[in-house]
Amino acid sequence: MSPTFRALRTVNYRLWASGALVSNTGTWMQRVAQDWLVLTVLTHHSSVALGITTGLQFAPMLLLAPIAGVLADRMPKRRLLMMTQSAMGSIGLLLGVLVVTGAVRLWMVYVLALALGAAAAVDAPARQAFVSEMVPREDISNAVSLNSASFHAARIVGPAMAGLLISWVGTGPVFFINAVSFGAVIVSLARMRVHDLAPPPVGVRGRGQLRAGLQYVRGRPDLVLILAIIGMVGTFGLNFQMTTALMATSVFGTGAGQYGLLGSIMAVGSLSGALLAARRERPRLRLVIGSTLAFGIFASVASVMPTYTLFAIALVPVGVSSLTLMTSANAAVQLSVSPQMRGRVMAIYMAIFMGGTPIGAPIIGWIGAQFGARWTIGVGGIVAVVTSLAAAAWLLRGRDTRGHEPVDRRPDVKPPPAAPVQAPTGEFDVLATAASGTGLESRAPRANADCGAGASALGGAGAARGDGSPADRVPYRCVQ
Repeated sequence: MSPTFRALRTVNYRLWASGALVSNTGTWMQRVAQDWLVLTVLTHHSSVALGITTGLQFAPMLLLAPIAGVLADRMPKRRLLMMTQSAMGSIGLLLGVLVVTGAVRLWMVYVLALALGAAAAVDAPARQAFVSEMVPREDISNAVSLNSASFHAARIVGPAMAGLLISWVGTGPVFFINAVSFGAVIVSLARMRVHDLAPPPVGVRGRGQLRAGLQYVRGRPDLVLILAIIGMVGTFGLNFQMTTALMATSVFGTGAGQYGLLGSIMAVGSLSGALLAARRERPRLRLVIGSTLAFGIFASVASVMPTYTLFAIALVPVGVSSLTLMTSANAAVQLSVSPQMRGRVMAIYMAIFMGGTPIGAPIIGWIGAQFGARWTIGVGGIVAVVTSLAAAAWLLRGRDTRGHEPVDRRPDVKPPPAAPVQAPTGEFDVLATAASGTGLESRAPRANADCGAGASALGGAGAARGDGSPADRVPYRCVQ
């Protein structure tokens, strides 16, 4: 099998990918239909109303994601995903009924957008962390990229289908199709070989689990830098659900079909970026920064395109660069954290990445109303450029992004000897991955949990903390 698709060798991941492709198509169809419903049926091209709708849909991600991360670490993720997918399908069905019966009002869309966001907030960290249970560690980066490829392949088909259906029969049937599409994921989850999954130990109940996740991230400067980048770009730059709608209606005066086509064209670039990312073995921090800079430049160029055709063409490199940023940042985080903390860390990641939308979307909507739709994209591009330059300057100043003291890599220098304690069951080094300025390959100890039940990690300079965060740089030995 081609290295680009190596994660598909795993049966459970093949099932997941097939169901996700169907569901993602329905999700993109609903996004287009919801935006069109707000812009043209319930308001007269109100960018503020669209910004509020988008903000409400993503607000729960900011508020609930940390709690959802604890749930993802406590509960079996497969069962949790079945519950969240069922809830999101039910919300889509209710919105469809309201539309086709003529009972829908703007405030109802606001409420349902908030409810959908709440279900998605619980779903997101479990879905992100579930990847590592389906595939072996060496295929995690590939699976993350293929998930993005599936999402954006659906983005090619979904908006175009939605645009055609809206032109023919209105927005109501589109919501029904999305409701049914969630069934594909539920069926895929039900058919999985449960014995082939590799779940981490389920977290025990207790106080301080949220605090432990936050402390873990705070002690990792590499994670903090990535979160700062995706937070700024996600808040102000990745609002294309709203900005392309404003460009299509306010600047170019096009209809639903042309608006849907813009989403599909941008998805061509995103799909290309995802497939390129799938071939990489490991993401590097410099790739995250470089793709942020590229995204900012391409978005700024797209914002000044004078015609619909040139604007559509300019969206292709925007899609490539934005997808490269998202996949490299996501995979870098997943590969560098302890399995016992992955749910909470990914929840924080999603809260910052998507939770910034409730802040950014109303601001971008206000900018569109005051200064024109072009500035809704231009501001995001400027923010991305400034963020990337600030991150690059931070690295060039020699800041440590590994969360621990640097390791002397000269071949004639050996690490300090470990404490002279003999383990009855044998000794082994406990290693973890943390980012450095040139990659993600530096050494760090992992949690005592990596040593197994009844064992602890001892080393030349101290002991690893029980919450799984790195406490020192030297190799540790596991002892009973």
